[in-house]
Amino acid sequence: MTTAVAERDPIYATDFVKEMLRQLRALDSYGVWDGQPIENILAPLVLTKERKAEIPLIGDPDEETLARVRAFYNSIAVLIEKECGMMAAPLVHLTHEGFGRVLITVGKLVALDRSLRDVHRFGFDSLSKMKTEADKLLAVALEIIGKHADVAGM
Repeated sequence: MTTAVAERDPIYATDFVKEMLRQLRALDSYGVWDGQPIENILAPLVLTKERKAEIPLIGDPDEETLARVRAFYNSIAVLIEKECGMMAAPLVHLTHEGFGRVLITVGKLVALDRSLRDVHRFGFDSLSKMKTEADKLLAVALEIIGKHADVAGM
């Protein structure tokens, strides 16, 4: 995080955004993003109204979009592990048309269950909205884990 934007905007210092960046960099097996500013790496996750209007209403998600969806939920799973100290396993199952489901399990407990649709249009209005959504999902998952710690510990 050496860019001026990252130094000015506190969102880049949050655990979730740091983890998203780590997950996205892990996808870069050829080093294309080496030396790129972090705002460029996270940019595909931000879909402004104009960018969303360019994407057709019906379409099949490409591999890059699917990888971003997995990175988002993998990041949440890592934060669950960090908070509760138990391994969280994400499962993203999608059809070729962009419909499916995400499960994050902790032990024998399903801590997060989310239906997905229109994955080809996966993105957020801003980084802060992405973080807010992740925080909501994380809070719900941690609450479920807290209520059912015996099942999560199995």
